[in-house]
Amino acid sequence: MDLRYLIPFFDPKVQTWAIEARLLRWLTFLWLFIGLVVLFSASYPSGATEYGDGLYFFKRQLIWAIAGMVGFNVVVYTRLSTMLQTAKIGIILILTLLLLTLIPGIGTTINGATRWISLGPVVIQPSELMKPFLVLQAAHLYSRWNRLTWLVRIIWLCTFSLILASILLQPNLSTTALCGMILWFIAFAAGLPYFYLGGIALAGFLLATISVSINDYQRRRVLSFTNPWADSMGDGYQLIQSLLAVASGDIWGSGFGLSQQKLHFLPIPYSDFIFSVYAEEFGFVGALLLLLLLATYSIIALRVALKATRMEHQLVAIGVMIALVGQSFLNIGVATGVLPTTGLPLPMFSYGGSSMIGSLLLAGLLVRVAREENQADVLILKERRLRRQRYVSTINN
Repeated sequence: MDLRYLIPFFDPKVQTWAIEARLLRWLTFLWLFIGLVVLFSASYPSGATEYGDGLYFFKRQLIWAIAGMVGFNVVVYTRLSTMLQTAKIGIILILTLLLLTLIPGIGTTINGATRWISLGPVVIQPSELMKPFLVLQAAHLYSRWNRLTWLVRIIWLCTFSLILASILLQPNLSTTALCGMILWFIAFAAGLPYFYLGGIALAGFLLATISVSINDYQRRRVLSFTNPWADSMGDGYQLIQSLLAVASGDIWGSGFGLSQQKLHFLPIPYSDFIFSVYAEEFGFVGALLLLLLLATYSIIALRVALKATRMEHQLVAIGVMIALVGQSFLNIGVATGVLPTTGLPLPMFSYGGSSMIGSLLLAGLLVRVAREENQADVLILKERRLRRQRYVSTINN
């Protein structure tokens, strides 16, 4: 690979890509740019207060974004067949890290949850890095479902169950639910029998019910979002501050950098509730434009999936759409009080290196699907042209 291609903004071959691939590439850059700008504003007061450096979080996020963009371009220039074949290796490696988080003394606990592993100065969250590999392996498995033996099916279903269980035990119900949704929608798109899909959905619902019943804080979160004002200084505090931020934005917003709720009212404003800061500073119009960006991304992703000639490629495109756009809508739903408070980050907005890298790898997968389908169209046209030439030469002879 030419090292120049690791610099995504100066890629000399972009003009040869399909229009969908180019649009997705620039939408990803726009999404990332807006996210970094909003993070700068949302994190500045916390960085200045906690670390004496208002740019503390922004500088670290910028480093992760650069690393993620390198990963993005590596994925864009790697054949999908290669990634689909090797996805199982990534699944096994990251599952090992997930299981290590459950071992006392190895996992890093933050705010009562043990979701991270410290590798020297670097802290990673394996559940966020699992998503791209989960999309690839699920697409690879379900596209071949009818040709697989029951033993292979059971092995991978048990592996997926172990992944979900290890995330749930951290505890991390929201990410478990999202990963379950990714697997379910890919299976649905692959045409698995409704009997299996219904059984999986029922099992997921029962698992979530048991988790909420066992974990008191999850139960309080689910109940508090229906009436956060009943415990305004307790379980409803985050949601109330988020709603105040969103409402304060009005139509046009308070202006970039002028959010009041981020000034130590809204807990961790640069992470799970970063959309609240965005809505306060850019208002209803800004929020609407962000939703329009997500909708446009979804439409192009669906177009890529519909144009794909191979089922594996279709399923990868659908899985990426669910993982990125679905997670974004879930995060926005939490910030606006439509859904119970969860710990899902807003892709390419929320602070966190693992989330940033995982999101950009997913975006790279979608661009790669669009690129390969364009190459397939070119090959088909070349084959037709060659056949026509042979036919004409045969007649002339």
